[in-house]
Amino acid sequence: MKYIGAHVSASGGVENAPRNAHAIGATAFALFTKNQRQWVAPALTAAQIDAFRQAMAQYGFRAEQVLPHDSYLINLGHPEADGLAKSRESFFEEMARCEALGLDRLNFHPGSHLRKISEQESLRLIADSINMALERTSGVTAVIENTAGQGSNLGFDFDHLAYIIDRVEDKSRVGVCIDTCHAFAAGYDLSTEQGCDEVFTAFEQIVGFEYLKGMHLNDAMKPLGSRVDRHSPLGEGQLGITPFKYIMQDSRFDNIPLILETPDEARWPEEIALLKSFV
Repeated sequence: MKYIGAHVSASGGVENAPRNAHAIGATAFALFTKNQRQWVAPALTAAQIDAFRQAMAQYGFRAEQVLPHDSYLINLGHPEADGLAKSRESFFEEMARCEALGLDRLNFHPGSHLRKISEQESLRLIADSINMALERTSGVTAVIENTAGQGSNLGFDFDHLAYIIDRVEDKSRVGVCIDTCHAFAAGYDLSTEQGCDEVFTAFEQIVGFEYLKGMHLNDAMKPLGSRVDRHSPLGEGQLGITPFKYIMQDSRFDNIPLILETPDEARWPEEIALLKSFV
């Protein structure tokens, strides 16, 4: 079963996200459970939690169809003690919010070394941060998103993802989300069927499909290996439509949230319908 959707608004309260997803024909969705550009947010109230759970049931969504995303401010590989502590506390809070809402995964960008420590040192900090978060919560999987590799961001290489996972103590609660635009920008050529075969064979060998807990389906504005994260509407960028047909027709991508983050929200209903037509 393919779960297809988009990163919808939770404006006015998290309970609005399932309705917004249903309105665009989605069978999956992503959301922020708090303002993604602020460190601190009021705790979720019992009424908000109940309303969210009721909306999930009303519109037929289950936890495995939802891919929440954490704040963009968080850097779990931060080289400085204060920045790392602040990021960790915020991440713990985001994991706890997912747990309270009955959601079973939290998607996050792994972090950045800020050119102050080595890649390996920063990757170890990320793994330590995940271990700490898993100790403080239950039932929520930490889902590491691959990045385009802009600046000093880590996670653009499948080996980075494997390195982190290898150092997470509870392997049952760690996973990855592959963003097609990020992968292409990082040098993984998904623009042809042969390229998809090669990239996903490498992913299986280095990381393993058992860790794939979601995907972001975005075309890429910039060329292969650009290390620039710029999304395009499906079929209108450097990737073209081939990888999206490939993913829709491959059972390895079943039963996980497949989430659009394409730039024109008004086109999400037609893009979701297009993806469904490929299945």
